[in-house]
Amino acid sequence: MRDVELADGKPQKAKIVGPVEITFENRVSVLGAAVMGDEVVLGSIPMQDMDVVVDPRSERLIVNPENPYLPRKKVK
Repeated sequence: MRDVELADGKPQKAKIVGPVEITFENRVSVLGAAVMGDEVVLGSIPMQDMDVVVDPRSERLIVNPENPYLPRKKVK
């Protein structure tokens, strides 16, 4: 169990499970996941790890067109 903060600022306890492998098109991310209900929500960390973006026109998740073959990560 881990203390987490929801988007609205409310604290909650969540069970952490893993490793979980997420695949999308030609991308893979392996990480832990917080279990808080029965709906799957993809957060910003795996999206950044896989270098995928939301296309607002089609309202779909797509591989970053600037890096179509391999994901690129910003390290600061």
